[in-house]
Amino acid sequence: MSNIVILTGAGISAESGLETFRAETGLWAQHRVEDVATPEGFARDPRLVVDFYNMRREQAEAAQPNAAHEALARLEAEHDGNLLVVTQNVDSLHERAGSRNLIHMHGALNSALCAACDHRWPASMVMNVGDKCPSCAAPAARPDIVWFGEMPYQMDQIFDALAQVDLFAAIGTSGNVYPAAGFVAEARRAGAETVEINLERSAVGSQFSNVILGPATRTVPDWVAGILKR
Repeated sequence: MSNIVILTGAGISAESGLETFRAETGLWAQHRVEDVATPEGFARDPRLVVDFYNMRREQAEAAQPNAAHEALARLEAEHDGNLLVVTQNVDSLHERAGSRNLIHMHGALNSALCAACDHRWPASMVMNVGDKCPSCAAPAARPDIVWFGEMPYQMDQIFDALAQVDLFAAIGTSGNVYPAAGFVAEARRAGAETVEINLERSAVGSQFSNVILGPATRTVPDWVAGILKR
């Protein structure tokens, strides 16, 4: 069990008070995805998009890591082999809990991106339309978020890890968004043990060799404790 890859989704942060993409209330319920999570939406109304992510950034900064985030940080610290957390989340709760070997495949709220030169820098709490890039000075700053229609980050590194994985876990994911929904198939091709930890089975739940259902703050610490006893 030397190589572990863990995929996390919105469900792991929900108990920290951050709404999921499919929540029936909150910021996502008030906006169309096409308006706030696509390059076309940003081109059409950059003020709406920047303000949306300013609000999301404020909410994320106010949230605190929960027991599930802390358990994964403990697993990284105490596991003898390699552990990689790949998160679909754009909050910083994994880092604040202590995770270090981490990929934000969909970007991060605390990062800004220059649409002109691809330079990244720490985002201010309140971004503005036309903020200048500190590298090239172009007024082309945007939230460093992977929108629908854009390629997720560090996919080569993720697939390299999945090709060598012994244990793959998906925590709090819907199984509806690709390429992340296809990671379990990649792990199975590598001969890995696979486990889904979720409130209910995801859209790809049948592909996992083991499914653990329940709140992440209870199931993830219990699962981590079991892994560390092996």
